Amino acid sequence: MPDKIDRREFIIRLGTATGAAVLIGAGALLLHNKKTIIPSISLNTVKKNFAVEIPSTFPQMIIAHGDSPSKNVLAAIEELNGGKGNGIKHFIKKGDSVLVKPNAGWDRIPEQAANTNPEVVAMVIKLCLEAGARKVIVTDASCNEPKRTFLRSGIEKAVLESGGIVELPVEHKFKVVPIGGVVLKNWLVYSTYLTVDKVINIPVVKHHNLTGATLGMKNWYGILGGRRNQLHQQINESIVDLATFIKPTLTILDGTRILMKNGPQGGSLSDVKVGNTIAVSTDPVAIDAYGALLLGRKPEDIGYIALANQNKLGEINYKNIRYKEINVT
Repeated sequence: MPDKIDRREFIIRLGTATGAAVLIGAGALLLHNKKTIIPSISLNTVKKNFAVEIPSTFPQMIIAHGDSPSKNVLAAIEELNGGKGNGIKHFIKKGDSVLVKPNAGWDRIPEQAANTNPEVVAMVIKLCLEAGARKVIVTDASCNEPKRTFLRSGIEKAVLESGGIVELPVEHKFKVVPIGGVVLKNWLVYSTYLTVDKVINIPVVKHHNLTGATLGMKNWYGILGGRRNQLHQQINESIVDLATFIKPTLTILDGTRILMKNGPQGGSLSDVKVGNTIAVSTDPVAIDAYGALLLGRKPEDIGYIALANQNKLGEINYKNIRYKEINVT
């Protein structure tokens, strides 16, 4: 595989390479038309709800501001437990296998803000392992060549140094899954997501040329294989399909550096604003709504946020949930 391939070529390669295996394993499989599809994974074997109930004394969102990404993550997680230590222990139990989903889509350095900040990823891994996680896997179906993307983004180094496992996407692990959405009926999903105990979503805050914003719910596109570009005609609906399908344990929003325009790939440092903010929430809509505000956008003007709110997936006004905002020194 060459060092760089664009989004369309990468997705087509995944769809083509998995096609023969899927047809054998799934029977008469037709991924992208309206005919009946026989999925290769039974709905009964698909784990998709990784949420953990929280007591009424717990905040539903913590917003932390400070110069250090790792300190912001640490302080926000501690505040989940009222400042009484590693609050992630309520969510991650001893022996859990944890999948951390950053935005690791683009062959960019951290300063360009196209990917999740590696310091944020590293701290989340450390906290999970401290809580007793058996292993922490970090993966994403990158748009650029995955090996180079994980390397240049700094995420690979951060994961390995903090005790996590980097899993670059491999074609045979994409399985057809019954998603049951409006747009996404059945689709190729990276199967590692279906085999772990907990999933933590760590999106970066950035502009997107189609949706207006890439945040937590949009970050689930990175679990998909196949011809994802075919979903762009109904991109907001497909994002909400994914948000309905998969319920993360936590969403940790990286607003350390914010790509204000020319997303999702970016490139110019002049497009980047220093945000020095981390938000942690159990409400995927509220945290995306807050992220939209960081981009200078009204949440109701971002199509998938408004639609997710209409579908009662969460609260569009984060001030209507239990939240706390802190400054970290």
